[in-house]
Amino acid sequence: MDILGSDWLNLTVRWIHITVGIAWIGSSFLFNWMDSHLRPPETARKGVAGELWMVHGGGFYQLEKYMVAPDRLPPTLHWFKWEAYTTWISGMCLLALVYFLGASTYLLKPDSVLSPAEGVAIAMIALAVGWIVYDTLCRLLEGKSDLVLAALVSLWMLFAAWGFSQIFSGRAAFIMVGAMIGTIMAGNVFLVIIPNQKLSVASLLAGEEPDPAQGRRGKQRSLHNNYLTLPVLFTMISNHYPVAFSGASNWLVLAAIAAVGVFVRHFFNLKNKGRLHLWMLPTAAAAMIALAFLSSPRPPAPPAGLAAGSAEAAPVVPFDRVARIIDQRCVACHSADPTWEGIDMAPKGMAFDTAEQIASHARAIHSLSVATDAMPLGNVTGMTPEERAILGAWIEAGAEIE
Repeated sequence: MDILGSDWLNLTVRWIHITVGIAWIGSSFLFNWMDSHLRPPETARKGVAGELWMVHGGGFYQLEKYMVAPDRLPPTLHWFKWEAYTTWISGMCLLALVYFLGASTYLLKPDSVLSPAEGVAIAMIALAVGWIVYDTLCRLLEGKSDLVLAALVSLWMLFAAWGFSQIFSGRAAFIMVGAMIGTIMAGNVFLVIIPNQKLSVASLLAGEEPDPAQGRRGKQRSLHNNYLTLPVLFTMISNHYPVAFSGASNWLVLAAIAAVGVFVRHFFNLKNKGRLHLWMLPTAAAAMIALAFLSSPRPPAPPAGLAAGSAEAAPVVPFDRVARIIDQRCVACHSADPTWEGIDMAPKGMAFDTAEQIASHARAIHSLSVATDAMPLGNVTGMTPEERAILGAWIEAGAEIE
């Protein structure tokens, strides 16, 4: 498939993934909000655990929740499942399009000893194992301590993040953690929540009393999905931020951001129940600020052999030396006429054909190739640490081209 067709396919699948993901997460947030705002009904009714009045779009809504199930099945029953299924399916398609078909560039580290096929096989097996371990922990600890279960699941996800960071590129490691979380969330819907709801429906149709344990089990998995939404959303956008995934301890950065996401979600869940803890949001903000300082990459050491001015001045780097590095390591893709196979246009419109173009993109070059090693992608052109330092010194000195 040519690059134009590939880009349009990528765009279409990504658009679908975002659209259905919004629908899934939105319904998850709404149902958890409604659960938290249920109040005892004004008039006691058999089986009704609570009711909720809402106003929206110029009309009033009355919601009732049954502790187990109503006495009879209503003629129309709405199921919420396809949002989850289509989000997972489109996400897996996107994972395959970008990271599996482009495994040598996007999935594996530049110095990986694995073949692309081996890397893809490991990724697929890891997603299956991720669900199996999570589901096993939930079943073993069913009806026991939710805190112990949360701690064990968190440790398992931390181990997975570390493992992915050892095998895959930093960018792919973050996406793989997100894919594992998404698989767990979709598995909860497909293998636990919906089957238990169907058992309750079958019991009603047979004139039997549904088993309350089925509802409790589904509710627990639904709550898990609620807490996992913000971490999985972060992984979806993480590929745009090399500052997060390009460091040696990127798995710890991911774990810290995920923990902040769970913490923020917990604030809103408590708030929905009328328990307002205002200190939680400033604490989350402070944690992100601290993480930004702690994880910020150190500037590269000044390149050897360059003249230096005053003690405060950055080393003087001749532009022709910068131009040679850019030409050798970057211009194959970042040009009006790229020569790299499969690249028909400069990525993100950044062309480095002239001195003025290079200078105008100095900030992006620093962010992607100096402060981090996100570019060249997979370091396919072999940019060295010394060359990154030279670029950094030139940019910090003012990115002069004269």
